[in-house]
Amino acid sequence: MRNGKPKQNKYARPSSGSSYTARPREKGLEKSKTRPIHQADSFLDELKNDLMAFFQINDDRAFTQDELLDHFGVHDRRMKLIMHGLVGELAEEGSIVRQPNGSYRADADANLIEGVVDHVNSRFAFVLPATADGSRGDRDDDIWVSTDDLAGAVDGDRVRVIRFTDSRNRGRRIEGKVVSIIERGRTELVGRIEVWPTYGFVSPDSKKIYEDIFIPNDKLGGAKNGEKVIVRLMKYPDAESHKQQFEGEVITVLGVAGQNNTEMHAILAEFGLPIVFPAEVEQEAEAIPTQIQEDEIAKRRDMREVTTFTIDPVDAKDFDDALSVKVLDNGNYEIGVHIADVTHYVRPGSKLEAEAYKRATSVYLVDRVVPMLPEKLSNGLCSLRPNEDKLTFSAVFELTPDAKIKNEWFGRTVTHSDRRFAYEEAQEILNNDRGDFLEELRLLNELAYKLRDERFKNGAINFETVEVRFRLDENGVPLAVYPKIRQDTNKLIEEFMLLANKRVAEYVHSLSKRNKNGEENTMVYRIHEGPDEEKLKVFSDFARRLGYKLAVDEDHLSASMNRFMESIEGRPEAGMLQQLAVRTMSKARYSTEDIGHFGLAFRRYSHFTSPIRRYPDMMAHRLLQHYLDKGKPADREEYEEKCRHSSERERMAAEAERASIKYKQVEFMSRMDPNQVFEGVISGVTEFGIFVEIIENSCEGLVRMQDLNDDYYEFDKDNYRIVGVRHKKIYTFGDPVVIRVKETNLARRSMDFALVNDKSDRGTEGEGRFDVRERESSRSSGSGRSRSTAKPAIKAKRKEGTAAKGQNRRGGRGRR
Repeated sequence: MRNGKPKQNKYARPSSGSSYTARPREKGLEKSKTRPIHQADSFLDELKNDLMAFFQINDDRAFTQDELLDHFGVHDRRMKLIMHGLVGELAEEGSIVRQPNGSYRADADANLIEGVVDHVNSRFAFVLPATADGSRGDRDDDIWVSTDDLAGAVDGDRVRVIRFTDSRNRGRRIEGKVVSIIERGRTELVGRIEVWPTYGFVSPDSKKIYEDIFIPNDKLGGAKNGEKVIVRLMKYPDAESHKQQFEGEVITVLGVAGQNNTEMHAILAEFGLPIVFPAEVEQEAEAIPTQIQEDEIAKRRDMREVTTFTIDPVDAKDFDDALSVKVLDNGNYEIGVHIADVTHYVRPGSKLEAEAYKRATSVYLVDRVVPMLPEKLSNGLCSLRPNEDKLTFSAVFELTPDAKIKNEWFGRTVTHSDRRFAYEEAQEILNNDRGDFLEELRLLNELAYKLRDERFKNGAINFETVEVRFRLDENGVPLAVYPKIRQDTNKLIEEFMLLANKRVAEYVHSLSKRNKNGEENTMVYRIHEGPDEEKLKVFSDFARRLGYKLAVDEDHLSASMNRFMESIEGRPEAGMLQQLAVRTMSKARYSTEDIGHFGLAFRRYSHFTSPIRRYPDMMAHRLLQHYLDKGKPADREEYEEKCRHSSERERMAAEAERASIKYKQVEFMSRMDPNQVFEGVISGVTEFGIFVEIIENSCEGLVRMQDLNDDYYEFDKDNYRIVGVRHKKIYTFGDPVVIRVKETNLARRSMDFALVNDKSDRGTEGEGRFDVRERESSRSSGSGRSRSTAKPAIKAKRKEGTAAKGQNRRGGRGRR
């Protein structure tokens, strides 16, 4: 309320006549998880919704009926009776509350929900509603909030937001405003400091913080001008202010901005990820004996005499899984999947356990690994190094020559790796038909092919996204960027890890039958819901316009998606289409609810094979042993909370990994000759320009709208394209273009490209659309700082897509 007057209802202004007039409403606002937001089918619905909206945006005071009539300009006797009746209905429904003096005000809890702020643009944010289990909700249910209505909330904050009943001016988007901040999502920020004689300012690295942080002179912490620092926030934006004014103190100086070590530490700090282990955790790890005791070996199945080896990336430091091979007398094969027995060393209640849970995952940046466990464990005790006895937890299968399971066994073992292979080494042995353990590698490869064929026959989808790798010099400077090539040996390891993960989940479930009353055993599952039908249809339509067929009906989706993936292989637009296909799918996560894994077509699936780097795998190990010992079902709520935490930490780690990749891509391109040209493909279209991905190295940058000088272009959001006003030239997804690098910004991890020429045959006809939320949101964060020549976007008429899926950095073994 300003100047003592109520805020005007921005959806329906007071009319000057004796009767109220409401403007037409749009459909599709009835969806709500609290009090229903009714679709207006009549004049009375219109008026009632506008009344409710008035109370919601003026929820800080009460109004008498006469004040309401005056605000809405109602003087006619019949209209007064109608208004009185509608006010009564709202009070009966509980949407407004009658005060002791006869006035009315909005019920503080009506249409009030909790969510997390995603401040995608300097002008507005989205609040992602929390689900019943406390995790982030679906982006299709998010709430649009103007920056003016954030009430001091910033990106990442957990807030209560009131959902306006009369949300109309953004089509299907529900609008609201923040009424209170439950919990601050950020207590620290990373940025570059600018030091003045009596104060300093820090420009945040985060693209979702839009104001600098003021640093008093006595809080500079010795930071020098141009250094990267970590700032603890002491003062947040005021709820009454429209500007995000921060005040903070420097708590850590990371180093000179632009240096590799500084920037990698800055990325970790930006996402709240640890850089070093606490001293007490390191001390506890160092105190663990390295010698395996004979009495411990006696408790285990001894498999040290069975041929065993590891196959890992050439630069891997930890080897947490090994395969053993033995030919049985009956013609079948005994294949052992042996996993480092991390939980033997990391015990509940220990400092190591607390730190592992806190981190929940190892983080793989371009130039380093930030491990979940200290080096004594991750690279020593729990690393299945060659020619050393190791304690392991194993899944041992008897497979027929057709890769059918005849028998299976799960339990603790002691193993001895005979050889450490890099993927490339093992592949060369297969290719050349000579080398160490040739027959074993050949057998495993043949079985893996049969397991994979069976998986695809059962409905698994073959998502093969491009993974970028770097060649760095001794200072971390990128010398080359190239796509990772997945060969048979990568897929061989992946297939046996999938087999172990699936069968462990099924085995724990099968043990439930011995429980009293048929109670289900609690287990940590890796789950993946099926895709949203509308998103699939939009993607199918988009693919069709590019000349590809994709059937999205439930009976043919997996086979059609696999044919689609095969059809785009080797095409310039393949990377972009693969990413978009992944984004139509839900994101895999951890849960105690065994709803299955859609992408893998597994009824039950767990993560068992990487306890060195994933806390959920440690939980799976403990639960499996608990049930092998005939334990009762574990506390489901306790493990569900741990699953939520692990999923959230995985998301943060994936974002940090992508940030490090983007930083190195920008650094690599910044060293290019400014006149060098590159062939690319349009990977995104926005109101402020077109994103182009360079084909040879997958680096992506923006051609800004104002730099397209041959015409004035308008953004056709419905079809995700830009169209020239005079010449009707169209740029859309998948169009081939030639660009050069115009500008790189390492601080923002962004690149601007200049369009050299366009290789498209599209001319003035063509269309393509795909609604990708991340393109609209995360890219829009840049538009808050730059000006576009594009006219306002055409109003969207469909739901928007999901956020980006985390990249798999270990050949299919990490994120599924």
